[in-house]
Amino acid sequence: MEDYTMQLLRKIAVLAIGGAMAFSAPTMAQDDTVTIGVSIPAATHGWAGGLNWHASQAQARLQAQYDNIEIVLVTADGPAQQANDLEDLVSIHNIDALVVLPFESEPLTDPVRRVKESGVFVTVVDRGLSQDGIEDVYVAGNNPELGRVSGEYFLTRLGEGDNIVILRGIPTVIDDERFNAFIETIEGSGINVLDNKHANWNRDDGFEVMQDFLSRFPDIDGVWAQDDDIALGVIEAIRQADRVDEMFVVGGAGMKEVIQMVMQGSELIPVNVLYPPAMIATAMDVTVAHFTSNGPVTGEYILGAPLITPENAEQYYFPDSPF
Repeated sequence: MEDYTMQLLRKIAVLAIGGAMAFSAPTMAQDDTVTIGVSIPAATHGWAGGLNWHASQAQARLQAQYDNIEIVLVTADGPAQQANDLEDLVSIHNIDALVVLPFESEPLTDPVRRVKESGVFVTVVDRGLSQDGIEDVYVAGNNPELGRVSGEYFLTRLGEGDNIVILRGIPTVIDDERFNAFIETIEGSGINVLDNKHANWNRDDGFEVMQDFLSRFPDIDGVWAQDDDIALGVIEAIRQADRVDEMFVVGGAGMKEVIQMVMQGSELIPVNVLYPPAMIATAMDVTVAHFTSNGPVTGEYILGAPLITPENAEQYYFPDSPF
């Protein structure tokens, strides 16, 4: 099995912002030590647990690969703690670069700006800041693509007169991007969306929302859960209602339990769409490249959202990850 992060490394061709192509990354002298701070949310739910695991794996790999790279990894239970962590990374650890996945965008914008103003190279991951142009690099998943790829799969399975239900995430821009792209993709197909409700990217909420759908709709052909935590709750509700043979479920993100079901050829959850917590490793690799490469890395790197099928699922399966 080829490591997914190594595939990403081969694809890192980050777009330069404006005139950034004129800049060249500094060459790291043999006796210089570069300290990179990595600040991410604590493992408060499944995807964040995977994020933490991939960050730790990347930390160990990069420090083993580069004698002069030191990575300080910190996790936060909330925006206030993360803001304090950023101050400590600068004042105590004297970081040269920061990789940060903001707990929330608005409260972390000023703290990240202050880090940048201290002369630190900044990479922001996933949740963008509330002001553009602070970071040097932005690494994120592709939320519209997740919706589009999911919708395209539904078009291969369903058509005129078929019925689906949709479980959404938390009311956010990210959720809107996924939902709107999905709806646009299936528009004109004749597929009926019976209802859509927010399930807050939560397994228990997914179970409750799906129970409601099952009680109200006797004919459901497909379920778009858009998130694997939601999808597991949906699956449990379907099984308890003894309606497993009536529909299929499509989640998203790449949770190992779901990937394993896809690998095994499950008819209930036949495919998945990637929104990888491994993006933190990509961000760390790009940041290290700023100090070890002659080429510019400034800009945006938006990861793809490939369809995960039984044929390629092993490539995205990390059995040691908590997610």
